[in-house]
Amino acid sequence: MRSSRLLASVLLIPLLTGCFASGGDTGSSGDAKDGSRLRVALAFPPAENLSPYGADATILSRLGVTEGLTALDANGAAAPALAASWQRKDNRTWLFTLREATFQDGTDVTAQAVAASLTEATEAEPEPAALSGISLTAKAEGRSAVRITTGEPDPVLPLRLASPSLAVLSAKAYEEKDRVDLVGTATGPFELTKVTGSSSATLDRHDDYWGGRAQASGIDAKFIADGTARTAALRTGDIDIAEAVPVAQAASLDEDTRRETATTRTTSLLLNSRSGVFKDAKLRAAARAAVDTSALADGVYEGHADAGVGIYGPAVTWAEGKRQQPVGRARAAQPDGTSITLATYDNRPELPEVAQVLKQQLEKAGFKVTLEVREYSRIESDALAGKFDAFVLARNSLVDTGDPVAVLASDFTCDGGYNLALLCDKDVDRAVTRAEATSDTAERQDAVMAAEARILGTDAVVPLVHQRVITGVGADVRGALLDPYERTLVGTGTRR
Repeated sequence: MRSSRLLASVLLIPLLTGCFASGGDTGSSGDAKDGSRLRVALAFPPAENLSPYGADATILSRLGVTEGLTALDANGAAAPALAASWQRKDNRTWLFTLREATFQDGTDVTAQAVAASLTEATEAEPEPAALSGISLTAKAEGRSAVRITTGEPDPVLPLRLASPSLAVLSAKAYEEKDRVDLVGTATGPFELTKVTGSSSATLDRHDDYWGGRAQASGIDAKFIADGTARTAALRTGDIDIAEAVPVAQAASLDEDTRRETATTRTTSLLLNSRSGVFKDAKLRAAARAAVDTSALADGVYEGHADAGVGIYGPAVTWAEGKRQQPVGRARAAQPDGTSITLATYDNRPELPEVAQVLKQQLEKAGFKVTLEVREYSRIESDALAGKFDAFVLARNSLVDTGDPVAVLASDFTCDGGYNLALLCDKDVDRAVTRAEATSDTAERQDAVMAAEARILGTDAVVPLVHQRVITGVGADVRGALLDPYERTLVGTGTRR
């Protein structure tokens, strides 16, 4: 497979300094009478040069740049996007009928373009998390239909295709080898026009968007990892929307600018089960037993979170009634001063405090703990390489596909592409495979919870809290898109 194609940063302007412009036209094609520009502060700078295939794909989705054949509706079901409808032809084949739409470069969204774009995603390395454990082939049928065939039966393919990492791009995006160019090649209501390193991005309105012309003329986005700085910028009127307001800063916002959304995001302690101290299941059990999740929910999150009960929390409404007891847990051993390195990142401002409380709890249990905190883009590769004994991660359990099996396959199987626990357990893999193969919705949910029980039984993951995300939205902003899957933030109706 080819090496991962990455978006080259487009350094067309000097590095932006200071605050955003206060409003009006900032050099885009849209002028003030066509709608003011939105000023948005995001928590996570691009970690992969805005590759459309990894974690950065969600940034592009939240800014209204990219979209796929399908989307998720409010209930987590597959809804039409670039595909107006679809039909399952047999257990491995689906036919998607396209709506009339235009890429941001002016070319038509055709079946051939869609098939080529999905083929590029299947050949990316590392593979998109949404494709973990499956293979698919996309072929054009005429101008407006795409036939997608999977290697094995995939009953949730329409959900899978809603993943931000399977966005559809025009042929222009792939003209250069080993690089995907997102500038003007997507289909969303906002077109990426400038990227300034990991500091900022500029987007203009895509006037020919199939879903209707956006009310805002564009977006000026800044990547501000410091949550206090994001919140302060909202208070002073320098930005219109602030992502992921820290719990400690929530009270500093007026009530009409503070929005709390229950999400499918769970903060967990992941233990390196492949090497080092926590290769020993008995020491993993000791670490799990040391954790007091209620202290984290009530203390660190000040009641803006629920104590961890599993990989799936209260926002996944069907999970609680189907939850099973963990299977096969080892008996805890005494740590006896065993040294471990615990790491996390500071883009989500509660995580360093969570890690500090965990450090105290683990030390009380007998571990000797060294804490390491970095910005996410500077720590992800080391975490995936197993350079830490333990890692605190906030992860949306339904972000990759909307299908609850996907996070299990990508995060906890031997071949998973985002397996920070480095778990490789044959019983877990078998349980996840069974869940993947189950078509009936209720039976699939049962299989998912059986797999969760197997995973929790390894003690490679300790669910800590289930989060409610706080977003700062200016008092004069209307139409911000806040959803439990954290895939959207601005859309055609977002304005000020």
